[in-house]
Amino acid sequence: MLTSLRELPARKLHGPKLAVLTAYDYPAARMLDEAGIDLILVGDSVGMVVHGLPDTTGVTMEMMLLHTAAVCRAVKRAPVIADMPFASYRSPEEALANARRLMACGASAVKLEGGVSHLAEVRAIVEDGIPFVGHIGMLPQSVKEEGGYKKKGRTEAQISALLADARALDEAGACAMVLESIVPEVAAQITGLVAASTIGIGAGLQTDGQVLVTPDLLGSYPWFRPPFAKARADLAAETTRAVQEYIAEVQAGTAR
Repeated sequence: MLTSLRELPARKLHGPKLAVLTAYDYPAARMLDEAGIDLILVGDSVGMVVHGLPDTTGVTMEMMLLHTAAVCRAVKRAPVIADMPFASYRSPEEALANARRLMACGASAVKLEGGVSHLAEVRAIVEDGIPFVGHIGMLPQSVKEEGGYKKKGRTEAQISALLADARALDEAGACAMVLESIVPEVAAQITGLVAASTIGIGAGLQTDGQVLVTPDLLGSYPWFRPPFAKARADLAAETTRAVQEYIAEVQAGTAR
């Protein structure tokens, strides 16, 4: 079990692979921490799986501050990574100010999407002493610009851009980077190229770790599940069963 981001280089070299899950509230975060998860991500996926938004672009800093604080109150051991939401890092000054706000909630690191295009913002964060996690490949905050969620690394141009992003983030001092929806062979190449720990999601098995949205893992958000996400429970069905049992007992006059 990871207890500090300082342990990441050793885990990259010697294993085991990093297990990462998302949390958005106190009870979920506490359960993940007590179960031994390595890293907890307060992801902007909260917009869809908690707030019912169509994508992550509607998530605000106020939402991320609220959820990050709730998670950090629960966690005793695992480092907590907080997502910087859409339009919260449009300049180095804005990125640094908002990163500081998330760290003040108790986060161990912040994460933003993009590589070379946001290098100035990344450097501002790192130079302030804030641990930084990158995110390259498919970028959910750019879904409207790109017209959907698309696999990355299929063309030589895409591969070159991904490698440039990975190198730039690594040289800027990222301690880790999420590789989302990247062709597995390219994700493996990036993993061997950078000193930072790579955390894959829909990017094959050769990264330094894996991250999943916890409702996908638990089967608690049945209306949509990515094809790469294996549900290991069916909380939606169990919730429906328990609620219907309660309704029946209330109506029969036997509920207490």
